[in-house]
Amino acid sequence: MIRAGFLSPSERRKLEACVRSHRADHGVARRANAILLLDDGKSCQAIAEFLYLDDDTIRGWYKTCREAGWDALSVDGWKGGQSRMTSAQETELCAWLDGRFCRSTVEIRAHILKEFGVEYSHSGCLKLLARPGFEYRKPKGLPRVSCAEQQAAFIDMYERLLNGPGADEAVYFADAVHPEYQTKSSYGWVKAGSNPAVTTTSGRGRVNIHGALNLENFDAPFVEPTTVDGVSAAQLLAKIEARNPDKRLIHVIWDNAAYHRQCRLP
Repeated sequence: MIRAGFLSPSERRKLEACVRSHRADHGVARRANAILLLDDGKSCQAIAEFLYLDDDTIRGWYKTCREAGWDALSVDGWKGGQSRMTSAQETELCAWLDGRFCRSTVEIRAHILKEFGVEYSHSGCLKLLARPGFEYRKPKGLPRVSCAEQQAAFIDMYERLLNGPGADEAVYFADAVHPEYQTKSSYGWVKAGSNPAVTTTSGRGRVNIHGALNLENFDAPFVEPTTVDGVSAAQLLAKIEARNPDKRLIHVIWDNAAYHRQCRLP
């Protein structure tokens, strides 16, 4: 326990002047404030809550003050160091980083060592990257936009396909979807103290549906494979063919997914 009254009158006057002065280094004034409150008999916990710090920080300041005096606390020790890389090297590094997306400092540190012969630790590399304004975050997701020329060509093909086929032709749009099979709880208003519950399902977390749609007659054949792949695509095509025995030609429009490219009919 820290007993009150451990400061001499001159020490108190020095700290009080520090607290009342309009200093740029506010951290020093906070330390002076904490030591004065300890001398007034306040507990470390109370001071820590008031200054939004932790108890150990206050105790550490008290220990330094008693062992080395106020002068040891009155100097802010946060000083920047000289960079181990030259300005030209840092500029070159920034240009290299702008051209790629590095997921960790391992790749960056290896590049620095190879190109400039300087070895950095993980924390040192973080400080190096912070200086020119680099930060670690996820990239922003942007919707994929198709080429305008390709879109115009598809629309032209689609219009000719719908307006041109005869009675012995059919057009289907096909794709795969993966709706979730598992029950998910959500927030709602319930009486305080109650414990509402919802029945959950077990087994697969989702189901796979590989289906197609004919916009002319709304025929919607589909299959439910365990895995959507080239086999399920072939099964879907076979099902479409079986439902259209009178059609000479069936047009199926689907995306460029790998399982569609791998589709092979028997």
